[in-house]
Amino acid sequence: MKRPKWGFWVFIAPALIAFILVQLIPAFTGIYYSFTDWNGIGNEVSLVGVRNYADIFEDSGFWRSFLFTAVFAACAVVSLNVVGFFLALLVTQAVPLRSLMRSVFFLPNLIGGILLGFTWQFIFTQAFDSVGKALGIPWLQGWLSTPATAALGLLILVTWQLSGYMMIIYIAQIQNIPDSVMEAAQIDGANGWHRLTKIILPLVAPAFTIGLFLSLTNSFKMYDQNLSLTGGGPYHSTEMLAMNIYNSAFKFNQLGIAQAKAVLFLIVVAAISLTQLYLSKKREVEM
Repeated sequence: MKRPKWGFWVFIAPALIAFILVQLIPAFTGIYYSFTDWNGIGNEVSLVGVRNYADIFEDSGFWRSFLFTAVFAACAVVSLNVVGFFLALLVTQAVPLRSLMRSVFFLPNLIGGILLGFTWQFIFTQAFDSVGKALGIPWLQGWLSTPATAALGLLILVTWQLSGYMMIIYIAQIQNIPDSVMEAAQIDGANGWHRLTKIILPLVAPAFTIGLFLSLTNSFKMYDQNLSLTGGGPYHSTEMLAMNIYNSAFKFNQLGIAQAKAVLFLIVVAAISLTQLYLSKKREVEM
């Protein structure tokens, strides 16, 4: 029995219209402005060709932010997925209060990045400093005043906030493993380590694909935590790409250059994400 085609378009129209208005039109408008000298305020807009893109390659601040963002994203991808996976292993075992533990681990993901940033800023600058002075530990004092510890603080914040979200993804995949497979492995004499490396990890590969993709994209485009925790300091050492682009557009009124940076940013993140998806898909194992 054939269903009318118009019914499909009626249901998909609201989401499609919203996607066009919120995503596609601003994206193409931004690409157009990347070839102009618009300052974001006046009505005078002149085409300058690829001059904005040429200026990016001479912008040392942009490349410093790009390098820091790439290194931070690599570290965050590892920490988020490792912590999230082991939290999932913990709460899928027969342990007391595991439902409560799932809620507690997921709770930080529900808190806004700005609020989390200011909360952890207090922890790093007040609590760590007080403990460092009381115990005579110098490296706990002035935690956000050096580039290395400020970057580490940013990594701790993001891991604490998002590892619970990664945990939910891994829980869903771990619970999808048939009990018969695990029981057969136990009967064959496989210990916990062998079950983890030979059964759980290969069968959880689809979840790793999703987790790596989400953690990678979220780490690259992170802004609110960066703003509230370090503000890009000290000495712009923790300024991520999103903050660099924002400052170019709204602090220095260079919207054309900012849009060129954003377009280049989009291309790089898309290329890295698609490559990661392709490589991860090749390693997946079907049950």
